[in-house]
Amino acid sequence: MKVYIVRHGQVPHNALRQYNTKDEDLTELGIQQAEELREKIKNIHFDIVISSPLLRATHTAYILTNYDDKIITDERLRERSCGTLSGQPLEVTNRDEYWNYYSDIKYGTSENIKIFFRRVFDFLDELKTKDYNSVLIVAHSGVSKAFSAYFEGISDGKFLNRGLKNCEIKMYEL
Repeated sequence: MKVYIVRHGQVPHNALRQYNTKDEDLTELGIQQAEELREKIKNIHFDIVISSPLLRATHTAYILTNYDDKIITDERLRERSCGTLSGQPLEVTNRDEYWNYYSDIKYGTSENIKIFFRRVFDFLDELKTKDYNSVLIVAHSGVSKAFSAYFEGISDGKFLNRGLKNCEIKMYEL
């Protein structure tokens, strides 16, 4: 099974380089990014499209599929909760540590990275049991980091630079 993961288009907190827990919609640039990606993938047939339930991901999914209403959402594809970091600049944390699988540093009430990855791994383990040829997943940078861990291994535990950029796509074989 080919599993394509896409990170949603740009949202305001991306442009401001802030942590965020709000359910925001795409910026004009985010919509444009999704439209450009739709053109690049228009000849790929997806048996199913599964999205994070957050608006930025579902809006991206709808654009990518020409507003097909058959998109399924799955709570396990939500972004890692940043908790009390929401609204703060990314620089309030050591980003390498925040995205280090082996770090014991706790930032506010943010979701533990191991619990977060386990949530995404559970989704992928269930997806393995399905009989699809090609799946499109629309989610978040953190979810793409968890995909990287699942398919490429955890190794040194450093995931800061292993996530997708807005409307970037990556394919894995499951």
